[in-house]
Amino acid sequence: MKRLLSLAVFASTALALATPALAQTVFLSTQLRPIEEATAVRQEILNGVDAKVDYVVEEPPQFAVRMEAERQAGKHTISLVGALHGELSPLADKNSLEPLDDLAKTLAANGMPQSLLDLGKLGKSTQQYIPWMQATYVMAAHKDALQYLPEGADINALTYDQLIAWGKKMEEATGQPQIGFPAGPKGLMARFFEGYFYPSFTGGVVRTFRNADAAAGWEKFKELWTVVTPTSTNYDFMQEPLAAGEVMVAWDHVARLKNAISASPDDYVVFPAPAGPKGRGYMPVVAGLAIPKGAPDAAGATKVIEHLAAQDTQLLTAQLVGFFPTLNVQLPEDLDKGVALLAGAVTATQSAKDAVISLLPVGLGDKGGEFNKVYMDSFQRIVLRNEPVADVLKSQGETMAKLMADTKAPCWAPDAKSDGPCPVE
Repeated sequence: MKRLLSLAVFASTALALATPALAQTVFLSTQLRPIEEATAVRQEILNGVDAKVDYVVEEPPQFAVRMEAERQAGKHTISLVGALHGELSPLADKNSLEPLDDLAKTLAANGMPQSLLDLGKLGKSTQQYIPWMQATYVMAAHKDALQYLPEGADINALTYDQLIAWGKKMEEATGQPQIGFPAGPKGLMARFFEGYFYPSFTGGVVRTFRNADAAAGWEKFKELWTVVTPTSTNYDFMQEPLAAGEVMVAWDHVARLKNAISASPDDYVVFPAPAGPKGRGYMPVVAGLAIPKGAPDAAGATKVIEHLAAQDTQLLTAQLVGFFPTLNVQLPEDLDKGVALLAGAVTATQSAKDAVISLLPVGLGDKGGEFNKVYMDSFQRIVLRNEPVADVLKSQGETMAKLMADTKAPCWAPDAKSDGPCPVE
């Protein structure tokens, strides 16, 4: 870690020395990283902003390292950051962000819900970030798959047992598994376990990691995996296998389903993820915009935030990349049909009577990747290697407990609040 920091400090210092007067507002983002999305940001979403913007994308672990390196060096090249709530929290903890209260007041008057703005305070008295865009994860299916739904099943209120039964009927009819998950190297499968599977089966994420409910849940997931295509371990974005006809049913982030559904909206249905014994777990994803203290062009960064938070830009963002507005705006009737389908599924998820909200991890700093790895290692050992559930949860639970102790991260929803590090019970 020290070596990474020193290299990042060197790189940041070199950049600062090479560009004594930055001609552009450097906008560093962990979101909208894929080339199609980044291109849409550069060429369309940022079009018309009253500032010259250099949009730079970074993986979350490298983002944390770079921001800490610039803070320690005292030489700042980044004027604006775009990242998830949990990725911005460590910056606020170190008092590294400029307060944005005036912007927040303006946006509240323009229709941004106070509940979202309050999230952007990150527990402080001042506004730390401005909510930029929001999303979640949903399921999508070819309409041809609906004929195999179990009798009496409601597509908008499925259970895991019904999903398994559906998968068995599709496999019997087609001769191969038809359910897919993004379990590839760059897929978001860890978010499925953290935001959907664990809350649905245990009612928690960290506290309940190795309890009896978790063990029962893993046994159920092993049963589900028997009707999931084995090539899921190669899938990063489920829109591609859906469009290619490799699977009929898939779970993924709305932005990673958008292209397939927008290309053929009449061919798909989009709906919430299933419910387990504890409810219907789901993970709201809020990305924010913040200005680091010491930003070389805070004025330019403010203009970019104002542009990205404008109603027209927010609607354009939904249209192009499938992330939805943080402003309380009515989606237009002529909205892309695929985006409208996704929006409907997001609304159905959020309004489900049995919904269990699971927030993105908070307080882990640059250890977020290690947190994800606990779940993915558990998945690989239990499901792919068929190791005993109890043995895996015992060893992985110890890894989780150490991670919580090392980061001192308190519990977040749906786990009950903790005094000090979130315990693995």
